[in-house]
Amino acid sequence: MEESKWYVVHTYSGYENKVKANIEKIIENRHLEDQILEVRVPMQDIVEVKNGSKKQVSKKLFPGYVLINMIMNDDTWYVVRNTRGVTGFVGPGSKPVPLTEAEMRPLGIQGENIVLDFAEGDNVVVTDGVWKDTIGAIQSINTNKQCVTINVELFGRETPVEISFAEIRKL
Repeated sequence: MEESKWYVVHTYSGYENKVKANIEKIIENRHLEDQILEVRVPMQDIVEVKNGSKKQVSKKLFPGYVLINMIMNDDTWYVVRNTRGVTGFVGPGSKPVPLTEAEMRPLGIQGENIVLDFAEGDNVVVTDGVWKDTIGAIQSINTNKQCVTINVELFGRETPVEISFAEIRKL
């Protein structure tokens, strides 16, 4: 069986949620659950200030685009491409191009499960970057961003710093 990949679909602006709902309905009606696995409209929580009051709102990360995790074949391409509100796949001509692991990482979409050999409270040494050779205790772990927060001493006080998994080693 082929491997599913993430594809980007261009939609009419403002139709992202409607396209998501339409595709999910088609998946259910045509029993394509094993070929089109997930449909997402990436959202971002931001704080807006209007008339002096702060308000937390969700905004679309990529207006006019929907992400779909699917196995690309003629049937799935046809279903998605002919969904009302969809203008096409992102890619040259009619050939959709899947997202790479590097493109998916900032979106919080994990391709593979990461096994960590450290946990909160463990002491680590930074092996690369600005904080090289700095030792600190892990305060928090963010697997989506693939980083840890450690406290380092800066100007005589403890300061939290985010460090990539690739830049640390357990003591």
